[in-house]
Amino acid sequence: MPMSAPTMRRPRTLLVGGGGREHAIGSALSRSEAPLFVAAPQVNPGLKALAEDYLVVPVEDRTRIARWAQERSIELAVLGPEAAIAAGVADELRAAKVPTVGPSAAAGRIETSKSFARELMERHHIPGRPRFRTVTSAGAAREAIQAMEGPFVVKASGLAQGKGVWVQGSDFESAEEGAALIEKLLPPAGKEKAVVVEERLDGEEFSLLAFVDGSSVHPMPLVQDYKRALEGNRGPNTGGMGSYSERDHLLPFVTRSDHESAVEIMRGVVGALRAEQMEYRGVLYGGFMLTAQGPQVLEFNARFGDPEALNVLTLFDGTDFADLLFQVAAGRIDASHVSFRRRATVCKYVVPKGYPSDPKKGAQLNLDRRAIQDLGVTVYFGSVTAGPQRNSVLTGTSRAVALVGEASARKEAEARVEQALAHIEGTFDVRHDIGTAGDVNARVEHMMHILGTAPFDPVKNPTRSGPAPPPIFT
Repeated sequence: MPMSAPTMRRPRTLLVGGGGREHAIGSALSRSEAPLFVAAPQVNPGLKALAEDYLVVPVEDRTRIARWAQERSIELAVLGPEAAIAAGVADELRAAKVPTVGPSAAAGRIETSKSFARELMERHHIPGRPRFRTVTSAGAAREAIQAMEGPFVVKASGLAQGKGVWVQGSDFESAEEGAALIEKLLPPAGKEKAVVVEERLDGEEFSLLAFVDGSSVHPMPLVQDYKRALEGNRGPNTGGMGSYSERDHLLPFVTRSDHESAVEIMRGVVGALRAEQMEYRGVLYGGFMLTAQGPQVLEFNARFGDPEALNVLTLFDGTDFADLLFQVAAGRIDASHVSFRRRATVCKYVVPKGYPSDPKKGAQLNLDRRAIQDLGVTVYFGSVTAGPQRNSVLTGTSRAVALVGEASARKEAEARVEQALAHIEGTFDVRHDIGTAGDVNARVEHMMHILGTAPFDPVKNPTRSGPAPPPIFT
């Protein structure tokens, strides 16, 4: 029999994870007045203020989390981080009869194994896949590099917290350097581990998140993430320094037809998983590169993105977020419950000095949260612990505090976040260029150059015209 949502009250909800993404999920659940229970490896002060009970536990401890859920009569569970998915927490919770938002460990391989994701798309002839090879030896790596016939990308096949990608031309220069990098990533002989080598795509990245109930795909507003640590998109890759979304739920360089193509790719992947007996119930995140050939898949994540979740969940305007998540877990989404305000958002993460390579842990940040909220900016806590004073926190080793501005236009949302930063005292780094007109316009111009087109309005002119685009490699 299909499971049914608790009547006349909101489900007692377990949220697994304790970062900025989970603070955004917990905040959306609290607006539904769902009793919230949190299981996380550290106490997030933002989530602590929302939770009825809080278990400090590694997110991979599936047995303890499931037992705790049963002891507290949990009626809905939501998985935040990829580590919980990889560890099979969803499998354990479902075995304990707890409806869960998050895929099984098997279906979660769409994120936890880049080689699995690529090979799944290839088996089912799903479009949007670049040329790739999975390699397990130095010799195979050199053959794969030669087969690319141009610039290439090296990816650790397993989880790497957003930092397992190295791009020729940015992170290394020559093919020889790339081969040496792969050799370092490969384990000693006799141990199973793969590295994926892919052609380097030229274009602009965008993130498409969607609610998935096993068969249907319900997209959220598009978001563009800023992965590099330093302004001007320089420096090492990070988990994401910030992001922005637009009022029309597209992006300035993405047409409606591009968006529809990306959604169709996601539907194809969900169908492929289902065909291989891996029903997917949760949030699916497609990381795409818009190229001259249309959207190409960079990667999939098997959960809400961070920071992208902070943009879209700030805008969630559906009837009841807890009820929608229960529909996801039950395998029957009502599309009328998937609704987002037509507003723009800009998210900027405050991070400890030295992040990501040498973050300075334990720095005190003092926040005037009332002044920040009066600006129309939402605060989400990430890798922090409660500080010694009221409204203070201590930084951990990852992204600390996210500020999300919401307004009728991106320019205004970005300005609000910049104003809000003045209400945080302490030593930290932040990318001030996220969502600015100069940066976004440069991305639009880059896309126009790739396409060889005249300026286009993605709303009024959803198709492109102009001369044939140049090849990716010359």
